[in-house]
Amino acid sequence: MTQKTFLTTLALIIFLAPPLARAETSVTTADSECALLTGYGITMRGFGATRTQVQTWDLIARYGRFLSQEVGKGSWYQGRHELLVELPYHMAVDHDDRSMVGGYLLGSWKFTGLKRIYPYVFAGGGILYVDLGLPTMGSKLDFSYQGGTGMQYFVRKDTALIAEYRYHHISNAGTASPNEPLNSSKFLVGISFFH
Repeated sequence: MTQKTFLTTLALIIFLAPPLARAETSVTTADSECALLTGYGITMRGFGATRTQVQTWDLIARYGRFLSQEVGKGSWYQGRHELLVELPYHMAVDHDDRSMVGGYLLGSWKFTGLKRIYPYVFAGGGILYVDLGLPTMGSKLDFSYQGGTGMQYFVRKDTALIAEYRYHHISNAGTASPNEPLNSSKFLVGISFFH
């Protein structure tokens, strides 16, 4: 899918979707959500011990389970706790399309005080099988931690578009030598369905 096709599809979803009813969006009452995100990542050379540039196309399948009802009604932090499980695929577009796959477990706080737009923050980590062919990484079994922020814009009561930024770290946690980390910024968009 080209960038122009993607942007056209996104614009059609936003502008042709019927307006939301006055009832609350399901983010305040849902038990779970399923999402698919895609986007671009690039290492930040010079940040920490990162020396190698790696650019990635990212595809992430996400399942979220809400752990609480709304907390702090009427306050600035009004929201819900959510546990996120992600299955990522990161393809290194500037390293012969080599890839990384694994799993992440993240904790999230979704702010629910606004209507139709719901910002969130998250942090967590996981493991990755890394096949980038970089001798500076020392191991193919690596670990990741990450944190970020995003926003969900509801186009229907149970469907939201996602825009997200995350800081993403990969290293072998000192289990092998050498151990050059990959510290990256990732910019993602996607769609989420609430149940």
